[in-house]
Amino acid sequence: MTQDDLLTQAQAWLAEDPDPETRDELAALLDGGASDELTARFAGTLQFGTAGLRGELGAGPMRMNRSVVIRAAAGLAAYLKAKGEEGGLVVIGYDARYKSADFARDTAAVMTGAGLRAALLPRPLPTPVLAYAIRHLGAVAGVEVTASHNPPRDNGYKVYLGDGSQIVPPADAEIAAEIAAIRSLHDVPRPEDGWDTLGDEVLDAYLERTDHVLTPGSPRTARTVYTAMHGVGKDVLTAAFARAGFPPPALVAAQAEPDPAFPTVTFPNPEEPGAMDLAFEAARAVDPDLVIANDPDADRCAVAVPDPAVTGGWRMLRGDEVGALLAAHLVHKGATGVFAESIVSSSLLGRIAEAAGVGYEETLTGFKWIARVEGLRYGYEEALGYCVDPEGVRDKDGITAALLVTELASVLKEQGRTLTDLLDDLAVEHGLHATDQLSVRVEDLSVIANAMAALRERPPVSLAGLTVVSAEDLTKGTESLPPTDGLRYHLEGAYKARVIVRPSGTEPKLKCYLEVVVPVASAADLAPARAKAAELLVAVKRDLSAAAGL
Repeated sequence: MTQDDLLTQAQAWLAEDPDPETRDELAALLDGGASDELTARFAGTLQFGTAGLRGELGAGPMRMNRSVVIRAAAGLAAYLKAKGEEGGLVVIGYDARYKSADFARDTAAVMTGAGLRAALLPRPLPTPVLAYAIRHLGAVAGVEVTASHNPPRDNGYKVYLGDGSQIVPPADAEIAAEIAAIRSLHDVPRPEDGWDTLGDEVLDAYLERTDHVLTPGSPRTARTVYTAMHGVGKDVLTAAFARAGFPPPALVAAQAEPDPAFPTVTFPNPEEPGAMDLAFEAARAVDPDLVIANDPDADRCAVAVPDPAVTGGWRMLRGDEVGALLAAHLVHKGATGVFAESIVSSSLLGRIAEAAGVGYEETLTGFKWIARVEGLRYGYEEALGYCVDPEGVRDKDGITAALLVTELASVLKEQGRTLTDLLDDLAVEHGLHATDQLSVRVEDLSVIANAMAALRERPPVSLAGLTVVSAEDLTKGTESLPPTDGLRYHLEGAYKARVIVRPSGTEPKLKCYLEVVVPVASAADLAPARAKAAELLVAVKRDLSAAAGL
């Protein structure tokens, strides 16, 4: 793009921007001759990734703003009408981030102007409430305005169709084509009213549904500390716990109420270092059985357990550990159907499913894929996402997952056992499946492209002394998976291991998912097996970093 083209495009954007805040921002960039910043903002348009549109707030087509949202909503409306859904209902939810309520209202206005019916959830609520509402209300589509666990300056836009699942190809490309066809925002009707704002009836129906994940009469004695991570989960989770008859969670007060600035954490993601510090501090004061955290839109659930061997006395369970625990609990409860996970999650789920005689499937990363598995009974992925009631919510749900893991902790507590004891049992039965992640956050996206290119041009022949017995470039797809930008390696030697490398679909990160499997003959062998697994994971990280030029 020439400098003249850039200025022309920026001035045209400025002329139709409906938001005074981003208009002033863009005008200042133009007046200041900030060509590098303008180039970054007008280098393209935000694209649907793993979880919809997501980006930093600001002016321009490569940022999240009202102009981008209005275009996205208009493209979705055109797509729905082309599919014969004229007059259909679109239900819209939103979190408590900056601009979320504005983006939700703009979406409702665009849908109304396009001849569809629109209904807004009554206030900022967890994403799973929106996912539930779509099917509950018979909507043809749903939109959730959220950036989940991203930094404070980000926001996002998740699109669901009438089956309650997020969009996948080819719908994403078809919607993107409709968005691209919009010549001017002036061509998009946006009435001042005409949509519905729902009351609490949908939330009440969702809460009533959460009871279905629990076994009638099961123990409800486990005590919890809970953090909402400055998000929207507190009121819904505490209401669900009260309905179920669990002891009221002890709240992390400083993180209990919605706050788009996320003042106590660097990143509002329970997986990030330091994010759980206040929760662990609260746990040391009240000595609960477990700590539970939701991310800001409450579709993820993190769990921590007492561990005297860890500094501070509390250990975060990995998503793969919680995924295996919930699977084992569902098997014990007699669940049937298909257990599914994304390819980046631990292969332990497949072992549990095989031993239980239930179906098992792997999918691409993201619940938009997991939720579409035929006959799904349970789905999870390692990034703290769990779908434990697919008939109610065809997406990850941090509220029902928290209920189910607290029920499991209560059952074990009645037996004088803990979640850690059950993890030990699973390791003895199926082998120790140890997982870790090498995650590289970048400022320059070319670092990711260069790392992927290096691995494609010079695939590693061994990692941590284990031979790479298969190297798959997933851009070509497989017999069971559609194409995606990723690489998968299987390793064998004294132990088995697996590595998957992919660019994040939601953040500027390169993510490498590592798993090693160490056989365990008896409980007495667990400690040396864990030490060997930790040693192997460190070595795999080191060798993979070198191979990728990181």
